[in-house]
Amino acid sequence: MATMIRTDVDVQQDVLDEFAWDPEVEPTEVGVQVEDGIVTLTGTIDSYLTKLAAEHAAQRVDGVRAVANDLIVKWGGARTDTDVAKAAAEALEANIAVPRERIEITVKEGKVTLTGAVDWEYQRTAAVNGVRHLRSVREVINLITIKQPRVSAAEVKTGIERALVRSAEVDAGRIHVHAEDGHVHLTGMVRAWPEKQEATLAAWRAKGVTRVTNDIRVQPI
Repeated sequence: MATMIRTDVDVQQDVLDEFAWDPEVEPTEVGVQVEDGIVTLTGTIDSYLTKLAAEHAAQRVDGVRAVANDLIVKWGGARTDTDVAKAAAEALEANIAVPRERIEITVKEGKVTLTGAVDWEYQRTAAVNGVRHLRSVREVINLITIKQPRVSAAEVKTGIERALVRSAEVDAGRIHVHAEDGHVHLTGMVRAWPEKQEATLAAWRAKGVTRVTNDIRVQPI
């Protein structure tokens, strides 16, 4: 059976259709350009959550190799940076996945910066997710670091490779893992963006990992 070749016009239309399908996205606010499978999102929107939802919706579309999210979140309203900082602090204190008193918060013109150190990537992700939904947040800058005990590069590499083999969502034979001093570098090729994302998540679950660089290429078949 011949493989159907998807053009940039096909991908663009599918992204627009996905926006119309997703209730978190207002398609009339988002411009979509596609070149060689690279999607660029432009426009001005009302919330940071909408910006993220548009990016995730585009990543779900078959034929998308990468997404450049140039959407701008409007700034203004009754809430001050102090209000946002207080709300962010309360949100993190209420989140049991975030280690208490290990995250520092600064806010400037609605842009929230998180710093500090945690033990696992899921804790860092929980901190970001805990504040990005707050009203008047325009952007979340994640500078939280991961602190892990030293584990041999061979053990890290083997553990991640086995996790990829176990995963139902990843073709492990097309992904290469290199580990050194807690830094994992992923290369290779996958068929769609969610597969690339799952490889990143698998790498972060390994003990001893403090940084993950994902250079896996998305090449739709």
